[in-house]
Amino acid sequence: MTLNTIALELVPPNVERGPEYAVEEARKVARISAESGLAGRLKHVMIPGMIEEDDDRPVPMKPKLDVLEYWSLIQPELPALRGLCTQVTPFMDEAALGERLASLRAAGFEGIVFVGVPRTMNDGEGTGVAPTDALSIYREVVDNRGAILIPTREGEQGRFDFKCNQGANYGMTQLLYSDAIVGFLTDFAENTDHRPEILLSFGFVPKVETRVGLIDWLIQDPGNAAVANEQEFVRSLASRDPADKRQLMVDLYKRVIDGVADLGFPLSIHFEATYGVSGAAFETFAEMLAYWSPDR
Repeated sequence: MTLNTIALELVPPNVERGPEYAVEEARKVARISAESGLAGRLKHVMIPGMIEEDDDRPVPMKPKLDVLEYWSLIQPELPALRGLCTQVTPFMDEAALGERLASLRAAGFEGIVFVGVPRTMNDGEGTGVAPTDALSIYREVVDNRGAILIPTREGEQGRFDFKCNQGANYGMTQLLYSDAIVGFLTDFAENTDHRPEILLSFGFVPKVETRVGLIDWLIQDPGNAAVANEQEFVRSLASRDPADKRQLMVDLYKRVIDGVADLGFPLSIHFEATYGVSGAAFETFAEMLAYWSPDR
């Protein structure tokens, strides 16, 4: 069973903004989708389960709406879309996590990525269920069980192979600002029989990134030269005019698609507008999909 989707990530807003803000955001998505020619093309909303992270986060983390509450607010405005989400597992015991997953499935979430502790903690910390354990424990509860895939991370080949052995049947990449995923999946295909679906993640970089640096912070991996190059690409994108920026992102998309399309992995596309949806972001996404799309 594959998702075969184009998914748009929407981050739950801060609780202090109230439910009206979430509804208006969903209406904006519907409007901009129609204006950019993407109406009917988006199949899923991907909602990350947010937890408090490092103190140096460029945009302070405030209490956010729960995934289920946010979904209940936006679904009436986007009735044709189904749900995907990430679920942090290490802070819930097996029974509580099982109930949570059942609630997500009942609400219309068709795919769930299991994620672990934030960067301030070490793998294995937390008294609940490790995400790799969740992949096997809940095989009968969740049809589409996902894992995060970071192609530039040291040791990721073995890490992703283990997650597939545990029961992951799709991987959602970190935001891609290079074509490192091509080499990663080429090597992975040569060394394993696993062919999970891959959600290729692409994110729009607005000019505000030059001042705030949230995307730079999200993809950081200190000491990793490959990520340093991606961060430099993000800085370059942020400072360029809209036409140049769009062309560079479309060129990257083409290199990635051309490099992975024939490796045997089912492919889906995941779009993220880190600072909020905009006409410029959707115009870029539409031009990408004009080159290749899982729905055509």
